[in-house]
Amino acid sequence: MLSVLNRYLPDVKDSDMDYNEFVFDYIASSFKRRYLKNAVIRKKLVCCFTRFGRPCGIVLRGYVFCVLSAEYCVRTGTVLIDKGYPTMYNENGKTTEDLERMKIAVIGSGSFGTAIAAQLARKGYTVALWSYLAQEAQTLHNTRQNPLLPGVFLDESVLCTADMAQACQYADLIVTVVPSFATRSTAKALAPYMKDRQPLVNLSKGLENGSLLRLSQVYAQELPMCRIAVMSGPSHAEEVGIGLPTTNVVASADEALAAYVQDIFMHETFRVYLSNDPVGVELGGALKNVIALCAGISDGLGYGDNTKAALMTRGIAEIKRLGVAMGGKAETFAGLSGIGDLIVTCTSMHSRNRRCGILLGQGKTLQQAMEEVQMVVEGVPTTQAAYALAEKYDVCMPIVGQAYAVLFENKNSRDAVHAFMTRNKTAE
Repeated sequence: MLSVLNRYLPDVKDSDMDYNEFVFDYIASSFKRRYLKNAVIRKKLVCCFTRFGRPCGIVLRGYVFCVLSAEYCVRTGTVLIDKGYPTMYNENGKTTEDLERMKIAVIGSGSFGTAIAAQLARKGYTVALWSYLAQEAQTLHNTRQNPLLPGVFLDESVLCTADMAQACQYADLIVTVVPSFATRSTAKALAPYMKDRQPLVNLSKGLENGSLLRLSQVYAQELPMCRIAVMSGPSHAEEVGIGLPTTNVVASADEALAAYVQDIFMHETFRVYLSNDPVGVELGGALKNVIALCAGISDGLGYGDNTKAALMTRGIAEIKRLGVAMGGKAETFAGLSGIGDLIVTCTSMHSRNRRCGILLGQGKTLQQAMEEVQMVVEGVPTTQAAYALAEKYDVCMPIVGQAYAVLFENKNSRDAVHAFMTRNKTAE
């Protein structure tokens, strides 16, 4: 450990280190003492050791400068990183030498997968972008552009491949960005290449029809060796890809993993917040697509701002009711993955769900609308799943019910609006 200290502070001497002294006035009150055997401070330097005596990390003025193969590391009072993450970074997310060498596999080369690959390459990581189709991978390799995302260019360093083994080889982090219907098959394809305790973060927003599982639960079933986080929030690919300021939230039952993912993604144009509610974060990101479809239908019917505001407000109430019934926290739905994602998806023409809804409101069939959008419209299968979940958990979701009737029972959109507006009186 002393040699590690000397790498940064050559004047540190063994005599300066009191292994029996705990220092709690420097670190925040939330510091989890049970993870440490001892800590010492010198010139604002905190050396942390696990209860097994292995070196954990160095914190200087709140910055983590070195993380060794250790059980835990602490950043100003918070457990930051768990065993198996040999990396170096600081709390501002600025790239250091080790992060620049980090290898990240982005699984899924749709518009958002491409945008995320571009964003991660912007930070200097070694990025592989996996495509399901070999021809698509070749196009990305040759043109450095995704036809679905004009104006966004991939750095020459990004490896575009349809070879899963090549994409995942030596990957420090797996980032999954595939449609909900392809989640289980993709997980099965990933399985042979996953190491024990492999970090994986899912960015896709949806639910698996049939099982009604959240997508992270599908990955957990198929990839039990992986540690899984979810990230969500208002983040259109068109804006992430060109580096416009964006915020997201990452959540995991493994708080150390969530913090690890946060630090990897943090950038001057991409800010990431932490949450300990993966259920709420994931459900908010999935269910808002149903409301976005309805907002689009409202626009297509020629209704105004009042109608859309009502849909969004009552929509988030329905999302929260179901989310809490399924184990999420009510406050999560007031955050980025709830109301934040709902606002951007219901109001922007970047939203494929809203665009599909507009076409439906204008009289197109569901098939015609989806073909015209030319991209996966997650709100459609999610409406089926949400309708089934509302019945399963006995949750009142009248907007979801009318959306289901329009999409799958050929109900007229205006009739659906009338049915919603003329329901029995109730309190807000």
